[in-house]
Amino acid sequence: MLRNFLYLLRDYGVPAGADQYLELLRGLRRGLVGDLDALYLFARLCFVKRVEHNDAYHRAFAYYFYGVDLPAVALNDPNLVYTKQFREWLREAIERGEIQPVTQNLSREELMRRFEETLRKQMEAHNGGNKWVGTGGTSPFGHSGAPVPGGIRVFGDSRNRAASKVIGDRRYVEYSADQTLAGGNIRQALAVLKHMRPHGAPTELDIPETIYRTARAGGEIELEFRPELRDRIQVALLLDNGGTSMLPFVDITRELFYRVRDRFRECKTFFFHNTPYDILYTDARRTRGVPTDRFLHEQNPETRLIIVGDASMAPDELYAAYGSINYGEESAEPGIYWLRRLRERFPHSVWLNPLPREGWSDGRGPWTLRQIREVFPMEDMTLAGIKRAVEILSRPD
Repeated sequence: MLRNFLYLLRDYGVPAGADQYLELLRGLRRGLVGDLDALYLFARLCFVKRVEHNDAYHRAFAYYFYGVDLPAVALNDPNLVYTKQFREWLREAIERGEIQPVTQNLSREELMRRFEETLRKQMEAHNGGNKWVGTGGTSPFGHSGAPVPGGIRVFGDSRNRAASKVIGDRRYVEYSADQTLAGGNIRQALAVLKHMRPHGAPTELDIPETIYRTARAGGEIELEFRPELRDRIQVALLLDNGGTSMLPFVDITRELFYRVRDRFRECKTFFFHNTPYDILYTDARRTRGVPTDRFLHEQNPETRLIIVGDASMAPDELYAAYGSINYGEESAEPGIYWLRRLRERFPHSVWLNPLPREGWSDGRGPWTLRQIREVFPMEDMTLAGIKRAVEILSRPD
């Protein structure tokens, strides 16, 4: 039975392996697990080694042992509309006639409101029952009902303290690899990006070298010093700013901007619209320009270049001379020319796209997005995406 649970954990993104599985079996043989609650805690101890896998483990456990299929995102997260649970609900709602097909053009906010309303009905309407997720009944799923051994409280407040596990209490959802970025998890992801170099006079005691030389000298202490190691990484952040397509992502882009600026002392920020041309701007209103040629010449090639934008635009903006849609910003060289020069100058570079990865092949601008992906490695702005981006930026030459 638990072997299938191992496979399910992998499907949910938890890197569970044979060693962890054998560790779990040894614990079971020793009697460390007496009920389902203890199994939840002990199996998490065995399989979860990083905080970002906590929520995936939580959802896999809920589905395997209780049949409760939780979305990979929190209820109020706008990316809920991209989950399979939301799409399944929408399909069934259309089939039942509760929502008209796409021609009705409901806004995403309205769809989200109806989805959450349906969830509330599912959790609250089946009072007194013994099967559905509800309230006040004897079902093992719900809240506020009669105590059921091994039951599971779905949201709501604890009354009888009989729930085996609280599904609504997803304390680690912010750190899930599928989540969009927030202050805490951005800081966690960026902390990996370091470029330590010796700096200044040899003032720090080199303990390994001191021990080695002391041993070679027959026990006579020989102190060795080395220069201080400092993070000398340089970061350049280029932000798409000014177009309507980026308006839904203003908050997440602003959060990333603040975190990158706080994390790295040597961080320069520039702005563009849709794609960089021959001028980069030092202010968000794009009134103070710096020639892109000068930027390329002045920046160290070891600089880590991070470009943030949805990569969605008209093809002419990327490939045509004077293709910029902004009056007065026309460049004789097309945008793709400047992107290729940026990539050549900065081999440690990555493009962060706020659009969810599953939407890259449709929607607005999929053609230009594909063209830019041929120039820059591209990641989405989830926790997993920014960690992959950090790995790209950290690769040795």
